[in-house]
Amino acid sequence: MPKVKTHKGTAKRIRKTGSGKLMARSTGQDHFNSRESGSTTKNKRRDLLLGKVHQKLNSVIPYK
Repeated sequence: MPKVKTHKGTAKRIRKTGSGKLMARSTGQDHFNSRESGSTTKNKRRDLLLGKVHQKLNSVIPYK
């Protein structure tokens, strides 16, 4: 059986933790941030733990 190709766009945006959970950057960080409170801006710097709905992404990043 041939190897599964990694989806490179997904691999650049999502990483796996040691236990197999998926982490991604929070969205909305590029512009229009001056109007937001400091706590909102600070929260956007953190990575988000993706929910169980997104676990199907494991199949497109099999070797990561």
